[in-house]
Amino acid sequence: MSSVPTSYESFPVPQIAKPEIIRRIANFQPSIWGDQFINYDSQKTTDALCQQQVGKLKTVVKRELFTNEGDFSHRLKLIDAIQRLGMAYHFEREIEESLQHIHATYRDRDLYRDDGHLYDVALLFRLLRQHGYQISSGIFNKFKDSNGSFKECLISDASGMLSLYEATHLRVNGEDILEEALLFTTTQLKYVLKSNVSCPPVLKEQITEALTRPLRKTLERLCAKRYISIYQDEASHSESLLKLAKLDFNLVQSLHQKELSDITRWWKELDFERKLPFARDRVVEVFFWMVGVYFEPQYSIGRIIMTKVGILLTILDDIYDAYGTFEELMIFTQAIDRWNVKCIDELPDYLKIFYHELLNLFDEIDKVMSKEGRSYRTSYAIEAMKVQARSFFNEAQWLQEGRTPSMEEYMSVATVSVTYPFITTISLLGMGDIVTKDAFEWLLDDPKIVSASNIIFRLMDDIVSTKFEKERGHAPSSIDCYMKQYGVSEQETIDVFGKQIAKSWKDINEEFLKPTAMPMPVLMRVLNLTRVVDLLYKGEDGFTRVGKMTKDSVAAVIIDSVPL
Repeated sequence: MSSVPTSYESFPVPQIAKPEIIRRIANFQPSIWGDQFINYDSQKTTDALCQQQVGKLKTVVKRELFTNEGDFSHRLKLIDAIQRLGMAYHFEREIEESLQHIHATYRDRDLYRDDGHLYDVALLFRLLRQHGYQISSGIFNKFKDSNGSFKECLISDASGMLSLYEATHLRVNGEDILEEALLFTTTQLKYVLKSNVSCPPVLKEQITEALTRPLRKTLERLCAKRYISIYQDEASHSESLLKLAKLDFNLVQSLHQKELSDITRWWKELDFERKLPFARDRVVEVFFWMVGVYFEPQYSIGRIIMTKVGILLTILDDIYDAYGTFEELMIFTQAIDRWNVKCIDELPDYLKIFYHELLNLFDEIDKVMSKEGRSYRTSYAIEAMKVQARSFFNEAQWLQEGRTPSMEEYMSVATVSVTYPFITTISLLGMGDIVTKDAFEWLLDDPKIVSASNIIFRLMDDIVSTKFEKERGHAPSSIDCYMKQYGVSEQETIDVFGKQIAKSWKDINEEFLKPTAMPMPVLMRVLNLTRVVDLLYKGEDGFTRVGKMTKDSVAAVIIDSVPL
């Protein structure tokens, strides 16, 4: 009989295999850009000369175009051209003074005269609404016949119809006449394109672009790039303004290229492509997004901050959506909520890497803000990040529980997880003196304009992303929630969402009417964020699955200069 061992050490320790962690890998498309943006070809001498020319041309344009007021129609067309050429930031005071004068002069009398041209009246309405002036949509009643329909004679005026079409996109809730005008002009403009109606090719091109995306929803830099070629073919164009627009576009584009080069080098140093290979590499697309939010040179710091935060936000989204286990996400969310480097030890390796860089970036931001005497802004950004992470975790919990929430519960979480409340906060960091603490406090109250933008993003994103996300296992979308709650088809749901998106655009327009809750530059950040969504998520997810539209847009804004 064998002896009983005196110690458990005499037996080999059984090796219990750890269960393999099953992750919902998304297999995202790799970056299509390679390293083409990492090197910036500095042209300091050329840029300096361009700066001098721009300065001189600005003086010439002010003298030629603003001191000679001209007639009513001329002044409206001038302001419209300056805005569409991307030059408005050079002439903000002059434009505002001109519109104040026009509003005061024409508000009570000339607008209602029967001899006003449709093009001019619609242009006046659009420009005043864009700048927050109260102007009644009733001015368009004079273009209706005795039956209450728009006059047949308007159909032959293609430029007038296009002007009215653009004006309808500044409508607010309850403006039935503009709803009628939108339907009327859309129908007639489509007819112009399909028929043999006599219409200049350049006008047909503008109609095609407008029907795809009206000016109200168009990114300022894309608009400027396209309009330069149109404006130079107009017989009445100003040579000084045209030359200024071309030089300025290229000069600002050079600054954007320098910024993207610096950001790309920062991204390479992070080495996330190797360390976190499951995540999307969308450096170029995020930068393009932020150029859409503000392209102007004075917002360079803000653009760089937004892009770096946006890049990490994209990876954070992928951690919650496509890689992290529920248990990992629970610990990770707690770590973000505590916001302390000591939490790193509790995290798995890949989250240690990310968490460390997240804290580093916000430390960098705090140094920049402190140098400007605005360190209070960083605390708002950090708190917004904590709220963002919690919303991501709530969605992960729905997936873990296999639960489809009600539409109301879904939207209360998903309009935060869509990231725009957070990104809007980040957009204010680098905006200088025009932003005060009041703006950050205002954002905490979920203002109507921000809520409307969040709804647009959430619904447009869900409409184009649901199929792809279901393939890898994903929390329920708004489409799933609505279909289940109301017992309707997917197409019926999408139709309902389309109406909700249209209403949300009207809500945004309402918030631009004076007196406004915040200065116009703050409201413009929200509008521009929404414009980017309309570009990247209309019919496809042009951010996650980068295709021709995104590639062409990036090339137009960041790569291809304007021929001089």
